[in-house]
Amino acid sequence: MRRWRPSDAEAHRSLWAERDVRALRRIGANGRPTVEEMRERLVANPLGAEPGLGLLPIELRDIGEFIGYCGLVVGQASYDEPEIAFELAQRAHGRGYATEAGRAVVEAAASTGRRRLWATVREWNTASFRVLEKLGFDRSGRVDLDPERGDSIWMTRELDPPTV
Repeated sequence: MRRWRPSDAEAHRSLWAERDVRALRRIGANGRPTVEEMRERLVANPLGAEPGLGLLPIELRDIGEFIGYCGLVVGQASYDEPEIAFELAQRAHGRGYATEAGRAVVEAAASTGRRRLWATVREWNTASFRVLEKLGFDRSGRVDLDPERGDSIWMTRELDPPTV
């Protein structure tokens, strides 16, 4: 994982184009956001508005190809107990990249003194459930009902305190 570059805009937008039709944020019928709008967002706010939060691009070590992102966001949670978020290009699914990036993010979150992380995942997203389970997340019992897009399942993970 690394910092965002303006050149990531096209690949980042392609993730939006691949999203399931039930996803909340997709490329609209009007073609927005455009590549240029994505580039402007990356330049204006490359890591997120809050310290210790943000999404970082994931790239393949050997060839530097952008394949997705992972990080922490407030989302529907809080600054002290943020949500982990990740998304990978379909060509990168099933290879362990999301799990590897997720582990790095969980370890970084624990090193900040955070005690718990959250994740929300649509009931139909079995691949994300598998990643979250590998990362030690459990279902919290909270479900946000959404008959149109699929219910959001809240998962959580307690973090180990940092070792000194």
